[in-house]
Amino acid sequence: MGKRLLFSVGVLVLLFGCRKDQIVQTPLQSTTPVAFPQPSNFPKASLPADNPLTKEGIKLGRHLFFEKRLSGDNSQSCGSCHFQENNFADPRQFSVGIDGSIGDRNAMILSNLAWQSFFFWDGREQSMEDQALKPVENPIEMKAHWPDVIEKLKADPYYQEMFENAFGPNAITKENAAKAIAQFERMMVSSDSKYDQWKRGEYQFTQIEEDGYVIFNSEVGDCFHCHGDLNTGNIFGAYGDLQFSNNGLDSILKPNTGYEVVTLDSNDRAKFKIPSLRNVDYSFPYMHDGRFTTLQEVIEFYNTGGHVTYTTDPNMKAAGVGKNWSVYTKSALLAFLKTLSDDNFLNDTTFSDPW
Repeated sequence: MGKRLLFSVGVLVLLFGCRKDQIVQTPLQSTTPVAFPQPSNFPKASLPADNPLTKEGIKLGRHLFFEKRLSGDNSQSCGSCHFQENNFADPRQFSVGIDGSIGDRNAMILSNLAWQSFFFWDGREQSMEDQALKPVENPIEMKAHWPDVIEKLKADPYYQEMFENAFGPNAITKENAAKAIAQFERMMVSSDSKYDQWKRGEYQFTQIEEDGYVIFNSEVGDCFHCHGDLNTGNIFGAYGDLQFSNNGLDSILKPNTGYEVVTLDSNDRAKFKIPSLRNVDYSFPYMHDGRFTTLQEVIEFYNTGGHVTYTTDPNMKAAGVGKNWSVYTKSALLAFLKTLSDDNFLNDTTFSDPW
């Protein structure tokens, strides 16, 4: 196991230690700093000063992400519901907890989180560190108690060593566990899709991909208002002022849904976090409740325009009317969306289970 772990650390150093346009934070004196892999065509990521990226912290976070002892019965880890091949989302409509409990939300993707300001579909947490704490104690997810988890980790000499290397002596706490997981997740940067290569002048769109890009970024498609590179800095998801939206999925809005659970304002009813479209071809099913299985279904939904309610996003200009897209328009949109796939990220063993 020792050689394998040393190799994993070496891969991290090679992968993240020599990228262009990097952001370097100042870590604790006893740790090894790791530069954040800032893509040149992305806006600058916002990184917390109180949780700098370190080789030791990322290594610990990777192990904790795939550690099943974080669950009540030692059967599930974060990686049990966030699969790398699915852009660290869950291909099931709803994830299943340790005792068979099933929720009502599709597990969100975890890539490019360093550019996010809110977490979970309803935005109830505003930091990755706070987000990382919640699934462990959620009764329909990992259903554990942090004090019990900490005792399990303290009983393992290997975790004693990793926590001390990352955060100093007597460092096995839930707060440090969350920090380590957040460090590992921040390194999950997907920025080498055909789209990115096109932005860098390394790839030429096919005609249908180029047409899809134009449709996406025009009033014909209207996609760019929430997802596009015209106003979200190539993130293709929630960024800047527009974080939550009711895209007209339902004609009847259930109380206390979406961002309303945070703000307690009925004007935020059914407004859910706008997800990134990067690797969207792999992050099925779609929408907060996973109601659509394929991208074709998603495109057809937007073609119908969605439902008009008092919180429906005004950018849904065709709500209640429909877009009446041609077959080619829909095919072009699909072709462009597929250019957002980053196979290198989806297969990068740096993010795989180290055990």
